[in-house]
Amino acid sequence: MSKNNVEKLLFAGGADKTLRLKYNQIESKENFVMTAAADGFEFSLEELDAVLKAEDLSFESEGNPRCRSIWLR
Repeated sequence: MSKNNVEKLLFAGGADKTLRLKYNQIESKENFVMTAAADGFEFSLEELDAVLKAEDLSFESEGNPRCRSIWLR
């Protein structure tokens, strides 16, 4: 598990609309982390929170369709 995997996922979602749409539909951080693990991005909830805090990003979603402002480019 690592913070690097969180960043890899956030960059992958920033570059890949399909991946971003998939993860934007996930409601809870716990399910987000479980889905990421199934997709090969191993990290803990604490590591996700640490990266979001360090990057000053919020996990909250808004809009229709649902969108998060966590994706890095």
